[in-house]
Amino acid sequence: MKAVFSLCMAIPLLHASSGLAENHETARYAIALHGGAGRDWLELDANEQAATKESLRQALTIGKTILADGGTSLDAVEQVIRHLENDPLFNAGRGAVFNCAGGHELDASIMDGRDRACGAVAGVKTVKNPISLARLVMQETRHVLLSGDGADLFAKEKGVDLVDQEYFWTQRRYDTWQRVKQQQTDDHQGTVGCVALDKHGNLAAGTSTGGLTNKLYGRVGDSPIVGAGTFADNKTCAVSCTGVGENFIRNAIAYDVSARMAYKKQPVEEAVHEILTKTLDASKDGLGGIIVVTHEGKITMQFNTGAMARASADSTGSMEIALGE
Repeated sequence: MKAVFSLCMAIPLLHASSGLAENHETARYAIALHGGAGRDWLELDANEQAATKESLRQALTIGKTILADGGTSLDAVEQVIRHLENDPLFNAGRGAVFNCAGGHELDASIMDGRDRACGAVAGVKTVKNPISLARLVMQETRHVLLSGDGADLFAKEKGVDLVDQEYFWTQRRYDTWQRVKQQQTDDHQGTVGCVALDKHGNLAAGTSTGGLTNKLYGRVGDSPIVGAGTFADNKTCAVSCTGVGENFIRNAIAYDVSARMAYKKQPVEEAVHEILTKTLDASKDGLGGIIVVTHEGKITMQFNTGAMARASADSTGSMEIALGE
């Protein structure tokens, strides 16, 4: 079994850092984000790693500023993810990976912890920022999930920013696709997400992805599936996941974090640790990472892949930006 890591601490995870300041002051707001789990982050050269951390810092600043100014957790989550979607370093939006047909299909979801309102899109091909379209599904339709051509048509009707498929093309993703096709293996790195608690006590979570490299046309992972890749409830926590989506769907991973807190009264660090070491088997494609902000402002960011691009901050002054262990 591969080790699981959280923030700056390795094992034991039951005593992992919560992301709060040393004086244990209660956070009035808190935010965490991820740019995907996978050892690929450690294979980047020094300049690429520095660029990734800088983008994470920028995303964190966007979200933290919104929260510090009294903005909503939903706004913070959406704007943070839009930034990550616009950066080709990440497998979401502009940096989306190639499917087996040589195209790009994007997924995203967002959830409001106040009333479990949620919206998602799957398999969109022309939407620059899928996370914003997911929010429109939540706020302006009676549905939760729109997919494929219907989601793209909805985007056109709502006047969101549309792009040609060429917008998503990057040399790095193309080279990875060619390598994966030759090796006939999947590429697991990807997905971006954000979770936040605002000054009003409301939680929100969002996740966005381009999926797996060389995935079957029409494949949908956990990112747009509420309860699997994204979940938020003001009574417990906000969750965003990254990893091999099929196993996150099978085990309702995002919801399971909340359920363990609600029904077992399990501390969040322990709940996530058990999920990543027992529910998900890293030796059988149970690879991934989970970020959580609780209703009390506690933060945990854990993974079983050796690395996860991640960042967090809260109103006590605590801040973390990291890729590896």
